[in-house]
Amino acid sequence: MKNYCDGGEAILEGFRALGVDHIISSPGSEWAPVWEALARQKTGKRAGPDFIDCWHETLAVDMALGYTQITGRMQAVLLHAGAGLLQGAVGIHAATLAEVPMLILSGESLSFGENRAFDPGSQWYRSLSIVGGPQRLVEPIVKWASQAASPYTLHEHVIRAGELAQRQPMGPTYLNTPVEAMVQEWTAPERSRKVPPAPKTEAPAADIEKIVGLLIGARNPVISTAAGGRDPEAVAALVALADLLAIPVIEGRGCAYSNFPKDHPLHLGADIDAFLDETDLVLAVSSRVPWYPPSNRPRQATVVAIDRNPLKGHMVYQNLQADLYLEGDVVTSLRRLTEAVRAAGIRADKYGERRERWRRDHDKLREQQRAAEAAAQTKRPIDPLWLSGALRATMPPDAIYVDETVMHSSMLVDHLPWREPQSYFYVHGGLGQGLGVALGMKLAAPQRPVVVLIGDGSFLYNPVIQALGASRGHGLPLLIVVFNNNKYRAMQQNHLDYYPDGIAASAGLFHGVRIDGPDYAELGRPFGFHGQKVEDPTELQTALANGLAAVRAGKTSILNVVLSR
Repeated sequence: MKNYCDGGEAILEGFRALGVDHIISSPGSEWAPVWEALARQKTGKRAGPDFIDCWHETLAVDMALGYTQITGRMQAVLLHAGAGLLQGAVGIHAATLAEVPMLILSGESLSFGENRAFDPGSQWYRSLSIVGGPQRLVEPIVKWASQAASPYTLHEHVIRAGELAQRQPMGPTYLNTPVEAMVQEWTAPERSRKVPPAPKTEAPAADIEKIVGLLIGARNPVISTAAGGRDPEAVAALVALADLLAIPVIEGRGCAYSNFPKDHPLHLGADIDAFLDETDLVLAVSSRVPWYPPSNRPRQATVVAIDRNPLKGHMVYQNLQADLYLEGDVVTSLRRLTEAVRAAGIRADKYGERRERWRRDHDKLREQQRAAEAAAQTKRPIDPLWLSGALRATMPPDAIYVDETVMHSSMLVDHLPWREPQSYFYVHGGLGQGLGVALGMKLAAPQRPVVVLIGDGSFLYNPVIQALGASRGHGLPLLIVVFNNNKYRAMQQNHLDYYPDGIAASAGLFHGVRIDGPDYAELGRPFGFHGQKVEDPTELQTALANGLAAVRAGKTSILNVVLSR
């Protein structure tokens, strides 16, 4: 038995230095050096990342994405050559949109068999190579892409790519690792190191002072946030600032996280448009698009953008209409604002009248939502408002909701309950990623129930068989609730918006709308999973409870909920 130490070990040692927990992969033929290094790690009882095998590249990328969203720790993804990289591209793009760090590697060949001492395999010559290198495939959708062509720089290239992924703005990085570099002998450095965490940047003190003056002087301030809850500590920091100054909080357009407790009297829903005429100060906290179109800014307000990366370079057009920026770590910015307001002698009781006004509006909003759910409770097929109410009544407080609906997402943001951070996540990027993201979150939080809320159209875009295989193979049970309205409602709605009096509307003739899908509840049967089709609204809560019981028993459950709209 020969104990090799080559580029596979160089890569694995780089992952160890970066603190990677998991190598998540839909494997390809180029990764034998890494598999050999992993076998050596196991037989040698060395600490290091474990290996998670997936049956699809998008699934592998999305599991890494979901895991990092919960833990904050970057993971590594190994994909196969050019084709595998293209399969994973939709997930890579989602990581860029969500500003989630990720280290992605795939391989290529440089010698094409002409080196008589080493044969990489004829597949590279026939069909796997990309002109100019596979990095060209992902350059527009990653933060950084390069090639590690030399065995002498491979190890540090891996570390460099991982460090770049975690610097602001965070995002996925890609490293092309040719098989010829991986099979070369490698000598480990005499002194190994652990890569330090990325530093947190802070806004200048003068900017804090200026905004504190605006906060103290504002008559009708409002906070808009869509992704403040990306960092769990930001939720408590936002509550403290809002509480001190009695500022209402809107979890607005594009809400992607649970950012503020729903039962807090300063939570005023998801519609900031009602505030635009009256407010004189808006704090846009991690909010990519607080209003739409961007020119629809509040009429008389000063707009302050608070974000670690307020100018989103990955967005073709973004205009926050900001007058001031607090650019840096969001938790730090919010805490410094709160401390400075208190240091100025401001106490919470100064704003009693304003606080009472927002408490009344909060209670009224909640009463209206509950009334709408109650009114929908007996409609057949099931009204999505009643499905929202049944979820609120049935799911435990520690549930993690992963939302991959389209037409129902705004309703879910209004009606789903959440008190704690990391209770709600909207799936970024193109459809077909919800199951993978949810599996990654379950891997990161095994004790919490993970509930996937997914449209029938979105569900069909997912690698369903592969996701169910990963659920069973890695012990990651999910509760999957299919919002089944038998159509791509977004397609129909856009058509009607563009041509309200057109031929299609008058004749009821629409293209690309109807979905003649299977009974989704039956798809888990070959894996030994629970499933149930629900059409009767009186059976809905029992069905949800049955699904939750199956998950707690270690089995994924698919509920096919037939909706009226």
